[in-house]
Amino acid sequence: MFADIDTSLSRTTVGWWLLTFALAAMLAFVAYSFVGTLVLGLFAYYGTRPLYRRVRTVTPSDGLAAISTLLLTLLPLFLVVAVVAVVGLNELSSVTGGQMEALLQALPGNQNQEQVQSMLDQPRRVVDAVRGGQVQGMLTASVGVLGAVANGLLHLSLSFAIGYFLLRDGDQVADWFRSDVAEPGTAAYGYVTAVDRDLETLYFGNILLIFVVAVLATGVYHAYNLVAPDPVTIPLAALLALLTGLATLVPIVVGKLVYIPLVLALLVRAFQASGNLVVYPLGLLVVSFLLLDILPQTVLRPYISGRKIHTGLVMFSYIMGTMLFGWYGLFLGPLVLVLSLQLIRIAFAELLHGESVSPETTMEALGSSPETDADVSGE
Repeated sequence: MFADIDTSLSRTTVGWWLLTFALAAMLAFVAYSFVGTLVLGLFAYYGTRPLYRRVRTVTPSDGLAAISTLLLTLLPLFLVVAVVAVVGLNELSSVTGGQMEALLQALPGNQNQEQVQSMLDQPRRVVDAVRGGQVQGMLTASVGVLGAVANGLLHLSLSFAIGYFLLRDGDQVADWFRSDVAEPGTAAYGYVTAVDRDLETLYFGNILLIFVVAVLATGVYHAYNLVAPDPVTIPLAALLALLTGLATLVPIVVGKLVYIPLVLALLVRAFQASGNLVVYPLGLLVVSFLLLDILPQTVLRPYISGRKIHTGLVMFSYIMGTMLFGWYGLFLGPLVLVLSLQLIRIAFAELLHGESVSPETTMEALGSSPETDADVSGE
């Protein structure tokens, strides 16, 4: 009788485990298919969570606080992109001059009335153009561009939706994990909380540093344009300032990705105009090196990031992550780094020596400490 009961229980358990593994495999496939969207959503969540906690204290609901936080962080970015696009179009128009107008006049549909009437009188010409593939090629290219834009907007919307729901329901997920998966004081709980702290420090510190450096670059570039003569002024200063801020995602390299090519281009223009103008690009190089390079690396990044993660490791995670995974490697690389570092700090030594894993950590300088029972009771 007891043997039958044990057999029935074991079969039930095996069935549940098979279902669990099957669903886990399906979820892993979905995560693999949308890995870029998921890691961008995690970046949106951890990058805005400190601001969300402040907004939550003055809003009546978690949902309102989450959407307000995302709008506060994303709306300014969209406005900057829109302004940069308008300025870029104006700059392109001023550079091309009459060539742009001539190009537009040459496009299909801009012929004069006589040409249009001629095509209407001879519809065979239109049919021949369609059969020749000219119209089909234009339509295919247009559909391809629209499809790429729509696909990008869809993935961006999904990422921000992931960030929204994680902000709104993050506390409930943490309570469920704490009560049903890993209690405080266990190694699993310590590992997850240490990873959680490191990701917040890394992602939020990066967003804050991007904003600070972009503001500094805006001041530097516009101040330079006030004193520099027209031949060596900076075109699209707002766009270049934003790009300089984004370049701070890569430690050590920082703003060099933007201001060094900019200075080289200005030097070429200075030599073409007059040798006396070389002093302006060289002065810009010195100021940019001090304010957009040395200051972010030596003062801003350590202060904002709290000196928790080794700068060199972070640099390699950004560079190698992007080279290996593509655009989303910019966010996936640091995630893999944090997961690996905390595994080494908490579990690797015990596993290597065949000991039971504890929440105690090694190499304190490489990451955040796990959350303790005192931290939980103090919440």
